[in-house]
Amino acid sequence: MGALQSLPGQQEYADLAEKTGFSLEQIRILHKRFKQLSNEEETLQRDHFNGIPDLACNPIRAQIVEAFFDRRNFRQNVEGTVEEIGFEQFLVVMSHFRPPSLQMTEEQRESVRKEKLRFLFNMHDTDNNGTITLEEYRHVVEELLSLSETLEKDTAKSIADAAMLEVASISMGHMEPDEFYEGITFEHFLKLLKGFEIESKMNIRFLNMDTTTLCK
Repeated sequence: MGALQSLPGQQEYADLAEKTGFSLEQIRILHKRFKQLSNEEETLQRDHFNGIPDLACNPIRAQIVEAFFDRRNFRQNVEGTVEEIGFEQFLVVMSHFRPPSLQMTEEQRESVRKEKLRFLFNMHDTDNNGTITLEEYRHVVEELLSLSETLEKDTAKSIADAAMLEVASISMGHMEPDEFYEGITFEHFLKLLKGFEIESKMNIRFLNMDTTTLCK
């Protein structure tokens, strides 16, 4: 416990360690980064993320930032957004990027995988209606493709539309190009990414820390 003597509420941090899987030392490191980002304030606001150079050029910056203020990611079974977050909310969101422990059972590993996929789904389900629509998916893909100087905007849009149509065909069966597609649900999302190893790939290096090292 000595590693956290400079922080208030040691029992609170012990509870957070139990809740998030981070060690006390990892919580100390993350607390230091939180205070840096918040300019030593007790809460973090969206504007505080503007000072992160690596995040500024990220094509899905808006979705990443919003994920920290999305109540769905606080493990409280509530929806909506908040204007600022405390350290506990910050830590809980960060724990979604924590790689699974080697000591985990298969059941625990599957639970971690599903939680990570839910986090990714929430990032793309920007209007919080339970589905990822063509417009939401298109927005992400177009931004990613916009980094390529060789692609015109219309070309990026066509690629995004084609990709979403393929996703729709996989999740809903064969569809014609002129058929309307409402979007995929989280259950379809799980099926689409079945077999994709995501447990150890999600990281968040723009905070100037490699979360692949934030594991026991």
